Amino acid sequence: MTFGFAPSSAASLSTSASAASANRLLEPAEWAAAGIPLLRNPREVVSGLHARHRPGPATAVVAVLDPDERVRASASFTRRQASADGWLFRNALLSQLRRVIPHDLRRRTPIRTAVLLYCRDGDARWTEEDGAWMWGLRDACTLHGLRCGAYITLTRDGWQVLGEGRGGRRPSADSAPEPFALSEAPPLPRTGGAASEVLRRAAAR
Repeated sequence: MTFGFAPSSAASLSTSASAASANRLLEPAEWAAAGIPLLRNPREVVSGLHARHRPGPATAVVAVLDPDERVRASASFTRRQASADGWLFRNALLSQLRRVIPHDLRRRTPIRTAVLLYCRDGDARWTEEDGAWMWGLRDACTLHGLRCGAYITLTRDGWQVLGEGRGGRRPSADSAPEPFALSEAPPLPRTGGAASEVLRRAAAR
């Protein structure tokens, strides 16, 4: 007679949750194949958002650009200690978008584009955390009626548009804000550096 132990329901649920979480990220090849529109002047966008929000490590800045690539709205928030889950990131980004700009769901074709600048530690190489942010940005854009735009990392080495190979040394995570580069844009709605309620709840678990 042989004896065995069936996996507990808790263990099964944990495995299922881990598998689901792992699927909520985009690999660089998937992101590159998604047809993300290129920024005409990424350095100007990055410098403008850096000057407005002065992000530190673990700070995300989501911005909505009009067809002329002018920033119409932006918001920043800090990621608390939580798992790198695209679903959580999607909800956090969607919450910020809803606070700063009306949705475009009534339009047949999106005319505005959302971009995400994420300041983090480490180097510019892609990480699973980046993949989760990419997944979250794409999904949040769909739910808010926006085109999914560039995902940009800001580290001590500088900035980089992932999937495009474009980047620069300034601004960086350690640099002081440069002179404001988007003077032609109108005043923007903006939120401060507090974490979204979604990420606060996740961190409290």
